[in-house]
Amino acid sequence: MLLAETLAALRPRDGASYFDGTCGGAGHSAAILEASSPTGRLYACDQDPSAIAAAAERLQAYAGRFELRQMNFAAAADWVPAGSCAGALLDLGVSSHQLDTAARGFSFQQDGPLDMRMSPDNPVTAAQVVNEWPVEELARIFWENGERDARRIARAIERERKMRKFETTKQLAACIARECPRHGRKADPATKPFQALRITVNDETVVLQRGLAGVLQMLAPGSVFAVITFHSGEDRIVKDFMRNEARDYDVPAGEEDLPHVRIPRPPRAQLVTRKPILPTEEELAANPRSRSAQLRVITKL
Repeated sequence: MLLAETLAALRPRDGASYFDGTCGGAGHSAAILEASSPTGRLYACDQDPSAIAAAAERLQAYAGRFELRQMNFAAAADWVPAGSCAGALLDLGVSSHQLDTAARGFSFQQDGPLDMRMSPDNPVTAAQVVNEWPVEELARIFWENGERDARRIARAIERERKMRKFETTKQLAACIARECPRHGRKADPATKPFQALRITVNDETVVLQRGLAGVLQMLAPGSVFAVITFHSGEDRIVKDFMRNEARDYDVPAGEEDLPHVRIPRPPRAQLVTRKPILPTEEELAANPRSRSAQLRVITKL
């Protein structure tokens, strides 16, 4: 998604190194390697082993020019040398392959096990969260993901799990639909609860916050950092991170951002996009799933 816009931001060039922290099926990775031919290099990773297998196959034509690892991008700063990259990309969220594979349990539109783990190494599944977490915690994660009926849905789940455990995506979606009928709403009532469960299972908020700082360390001065987000929560984290890096001061932890507490420092980055870049009408027509995509870009100073 936003491939042309991402390449325009990164400006891949011959002889430079790049990082793709969410390579998925390697669409962006292949484009970066192609644009930086013949000697540009790429570090690419993904926590999903099926994505790594797909990426390895797709990138065969660029053998010798890339390193591919199964790992979470939050830990990639321990692998990629500091200051070595001319550009980096994070394409966040769940991939189309993951959504379309019923056995992964990400989608309420197909029946599959309540899993939602992006990596098999993750210790918690969506089924465990739904069946074992206190109703107050379920309501909290739904509410934090923007679900206005969070408590109502959490209580409906609690009532149903007393009779039988939740095991499948369709079972959970049906429970939510009974409690909060669609009644002509644009989005399915299961959209936000499912998204909240996925974020929780994969600890996505903590991973993103840690990963953004780590990726910036990989970049050389003058390099570009591009991030594609898909929901308001992760976009807010990225926006706040980029704006903070572009400031010429720090604020002590726990303090409100007021002039008298600011600690001056040189800015560490420059905003390239003050507002996110959105998909074109042509991309939206070709790929409706891109409707939520937003691209933000900074340059490291």
